[in-house]
Amino acid sequence: MSSEARLLNASNALYISQNVTVPLSEIELSAIRSQGPGGQNVNKLSTAIHCRFDILASSLPDWYKQRLLKLPDHRISKQGVIIIKAQSKRSQERNRVEALQRLQVLIRSAAGKRKPRIATKPTKSAQRKRLDSKTRRGRSKALRAKISPGSY
Repeated sequence: MSSEARLLNASNALYISQNVTVPLSEIELSAIRSQGPGGQNVNKLSTAIHCRFDILASSLPDWYKQRLLKLPDHRISKQGVIIIKAQSKRSQERNRVEALQRLQVLIRSAAGKRKPRIATKPTKSAQRKRLDSKTRRGRSKALRAKISPGSY
């Protein structure tokens, strides 16, 4: 089974979860020239993939859209468009699969609930140890100070 077969379901849509899929018609994939070293391939072939996905215009459930828009991710623009550039592979097809995988991971990350942080407080002995070590450190630094003529 190829990596793209695991990525797409039978109806040729990006598989997110059992109940959620994104039709490929909502994902804009365009081939562009790659950057960086690579010899003649970089100058002649368009192997990099530029993936654009409009969150607001998509068929995703509303709660997915809201969570995606709240994510602090640099790939999500202020207009609500996810922009992914895949160029690490040498072939266009492998970059296409990588771009779709990254999109899938990003959308799935919005579905998971974060565990709430429980604020903790240091123990009394930990606070005392911290203050004692600060006092000791301050004393040793004070001993390193230059002796001024009028202090002895």
